[in-house]
Formats: sequence, structure tokens, C-alpha cells
Amino acid sequence: QVHLVESGGGLVQAGGSLRISCTASGRTFSSFAMGWFRQAPGEMREFVAAVTWSSGNIVYSDSVKGRFTISTNKAKNTVYLQMNSLNPEDTGVYSCAADPKSRTTPVRGTADYVYWGQGTQVTVSS
Repeated sequence: QVHLVESGGGLVQAGGSLRISCTASGRTFSSFAMGWFRQAPGEMREFVAAVTWSSGNIVYSDSVKGRFTISTNKAKNTVYLQMNSLNPEDTGVYSCAADPKSRTTPVRGTADYVYWGQGTQVTVSS
């Protein structure tokens, strides 16, 4: 079992920045991929970014590429999402997730991610 806990969400003005974190505990996950997803009110959950824990390969959604950066701190078992140039369309509940299958490149599908955190709210005001 893997336990994921997000933190760092909040309210920020458009154009601002925010960093959210996800700390993992539980079974060994050195071969996992870690992903960030978000869900706006009334919308489906969408992929944001993901990184393979061992190799550090990263993928981003087109909507955040160039503005968001995913990174890891292996010593702290933590994955971060640095969000810059935020706009109101970035508002939503951001959740981190773990894909336990060993992959060279992380995947974007929610069904591939087995373990999920509870989510943290990010609200961008205009």
C-alpha cells in the first residue's frame, strides 16, 4: 500500500505562482511513476504532469507545458509541482497519484494510476 498526502494548495491571483507537494509513504515505490492530475468543478479529472521516479523522465499536458514544473526529492519521498503564470482556468483540486508499473516514460491515463492522494485545492482569482 502507498499513502500519498498533498499539501501547499491555496488561493493565488492570476499571474502568480504556487508550489504543491505530495509526500509518499508505504511500500517501495522506486520503480513507480508519480503523476499530478486536476479536476475543476463539473469537469472530468485531467492529466497535468508525471515523472518516473527512477529515471526522471517527464511528460506534461499541453495546457501547462512551459508554465508548470514537476520535480522530485527522493530523500524526502516527495514530488512537487511548481506552477507559474497561473490563470483562472488552472483552478481545481490537484491530486497526486502513483502508477506502480515500471515504465520508461510516464503515462497520462488516470486508470493506470492505482494510488491516489486526497487532493489539495488550488484557486486562481482573476
